[in-house]
Amino acid sequence: MRTPLPRDLHPVAWWCWAIGLAVSASLTTNPFLLLALVGVAAYVVSARRSDQPWSRSFRLYLVLGAVAVLLRVLSRVVLGGYPGTVLLDLPEIPLPDWVLGIRLLGPLTRESLLSGLYDGMRLGAILVCVGAANSLANPKRLLRSMPPALYEVGTALVVSVTVLPQLAQSIRRVRAAQQLRAGETGRVRGVRRTLVPVLEDTLERSLALAAGMDARGYGRSGAATPAERRTTGALMLAGLMGLCVGVYGLLDQTVSRWLAWPMLAVGVLLAAAGFTSAGRRVGRTRYRPDPWRAPEHLVVAAGVVVAAVAVWVSRTQVDVAYPALDVVPAVSGVALLGVLVGVLPAWAAPPPRLTAHRRPARVHEEVPV
Repeated sequence: MRTPLPRDLHPVAWWCWAIGLAVSASLTTNPFLLLALVGVAAYVVSARRSDQPWSRSFRLYLVLGAVAVLLRVLSRVVLGGYPGTVLLDLPEIPLPDWVLGIRLLGPLTRESLLSGLYDGMRLGAILVCVGAANSLANPKRLLRSMPPALYEVGTALVVSVTVLPQLAQSIRRVRAAQQLRAGETGRVRGVRRTLVPVLEDTLERSLALAAGMDARGYGRSGAATPAERRTTGALMLAGLMGLCVGVYGLLDQTVSRWLAWPMLAVGVLLAAAGFTSAGRRVGRTRYRPDPWRAPEHLVVAAGVVVAAVAVWVSRTQVDVAYPALDVVPAVSGVALLGVLVGVLPAWAAPPPRLTAHRRPARVHEEVPV
C-alpha cells in the first residue's frame, strides 16, 4: 500500500469531524462513552497534528475540560439538591426566605456527586472536541475557505477560536526566554513575571493581526448601491424568519407538517439567495484553493457517523445514553462502535506537512551554544 504524500487536510473537514464528536458528547452522560470520545480525539490529534504553533494547544483544552469537571462537582457539593445515599453530612448554611429552592452545603449524597461528575464530563468532552479541531485545522486556511458572504463573520470567528492557541504559544515563548535569565523561580513571583509579558505579547500580536487585516482589505464591502444592500438585507431577514418558523414547526408536534417543511425550505432558499447576493459585493481571489479529495470525504463521513449513531442511541437506548445515578453505567456495542468510528481520520487523513525537520545531534558533532 502506497503511503500518501504529506499535505494539510482541508480545515473544514477537521471541523466537521470535531463537530460530529461534540454532538455525540452532548447527547450522552455516560462516563465511559465520554471518556472514549476524549480518547478518540486525543489519539487523532497525536497522530495527525502538525508542528505549527496552534497544534500544541490541545493540552490546554484538556486542562480546561478537567477544570470544567471540577467546577461542576464543586457546584454540586456547595448547592446540593439531590436526595439519595448520604456520603458526608455537612452543616447547612441558612438562607433568607426569599431565596427559594437554593441551599448551601447540607447533606452530600452520592447521586449529587455523580450528577455533577456526569454533567461536567459532558461539558469537558465538548471542550476537548473543539480543542481537537483547533489543534488540527489551520486557522488561516479556514478563513480562506469561508464563502464571500460570511467572510467578515468568518474573520471574527477565526480570530476568536485562535485565542487559546496563540495564548499557549505566548506562554511557551515567555517561559523559554525566562529560563535563560536568572531571577526568582517561586510560584507567586514566577506567575507575576510570566503574566505581564504574556499579556503584552498577546496585545502586540492582536494589533499586528488587526493592522495586517486592514492592509489587506478585510471588512471592505466593495462597491454596492443602496438598492443592492436593501435587497440583500430583505432576503436575509426573510430567510431568517422562514428558518425560525420552519424549525419551530418541526419541534412543535402540534403544528402541521405541511406548514413546517415548506417554511423551512423557503427560508433556506431565501437565505441562500441572500448569501449569493452578499457574496457578489465582496471581491477577493483565492490562490491555490485547498483541494477536497477522498480523505476529506472520509473524515467528514466519520464525524457524521459518530453523530448519527449518538442520535440513534439517545432515542432507542436511553438507559445507555443517560444512565441512572444509582446503577453502574452500561455500554452497548452499537454505542461503543459508533464512538470508535471517530478514530478513522488517524489513518484516512494524510500525514501533515511539517515545517521544521529536526534531527538529534551526533556525538562527534559540535552542538552550538
